[in-house]
Amino acid sequence: MRRHARPRRHDPQAATPARPARRASVSFFLTLAFTFAAVTFDAPRARAQRELTPLQQQIRAQEARLSSSDVEERRDAVVRLGASARPEASRAAAAALGDRAAIVRATAARAVLSLAPGEAATLILPLLRDRDVFVRREAAYALGLTRSALAVGALAAATQTDKEASVRGAAAVALGQVGDPASVPALAGALTRRLQGSGFFNRLLRRKVEEDEFVRRAAAVSLGQIGSREAVPVLVETLSDARAPGDVRREAAHSLGLIGDPAAVPALRAALAHPDPYLSRIAFEALRRLDPSAVTRPAGGKL
Repeated sequence: MRRHARPRRHDPQAATPARPARRASVSFFLTLAFTFAAVTFDAPRARAQRELTPLQQQIRAQEARLSSSDVEERRDAVVRLGASARPEASRAAAAALGDRAAIVRATAARAVLSLAPGEAATLILPLLRDRDVFVRREAAYALGLTRSALAVGALAAATQTDKEASVRGAAAVALGQVGDPASVPALAGALTRRLQGSGFFNRLLRRKVEEDEFVRRAAAVSLGQIGSREAVPVLVETLSDARAPGDVRREAAHSLGLIGDPAAVPALRAALAHPDPYLSRIAFEALRRLDPSAVTRPAGGKL
């Protein structure tokens, strides 16, 4: 008579070692799958990175630095982009025109100058209304370097309305670099304008003072650069004004020589006898351009 085989008892401890092995196997395959997926998705990116030119790689590297929390690193990145002197680098630097740090915004104003004049001017123009004086001043100088007529209206307004003389002067310099005759009225106004004096008593008495000397000198120089005969009357008036600072009168005389209008001859001849030897010499040179046969050396001048 056969004996029935006794059923084996289930031993929980005997099955336990198989579980960690199964888990390790699943973990391995999952890791392998994720690694494969990462390589698959990163491959196009890596390939694209390898296909970039050295210049494009440099631009990408500096572009990444623009998001740094360190102001000096962002400023340095903008400087490097501007130094590339390439339109693509300037477009990357344009993002810094809205940076939270004034020094970075001001640096970016010049870093975009490798773009076409109109494009660069359009990007820089909003900085003329920046809350920071330094940024407005640098924006004005940068707009002059674009030599774009698009900047004339805003620069002319800045010579008249900005509260800071340094910004008004920078705008006057820029207008001369642009060279558009449409800016002559604004520059003429800067030469002759009288402003409300600062201080309690000046305001109380409504006392007016002359425009800042730097602004007036910049306006006189720019009028000569533009070369429009419409500027001759205000330059003659400035040259003949005994109260005007010496540097302003010298620049007025020089600009009259550049413009070359015979209407300036009487004022220039009168300046030949001026005790300021520099003004006398400049008047002599201006007259020599206008009428070399009629000019005589100023008395007592070592020319």
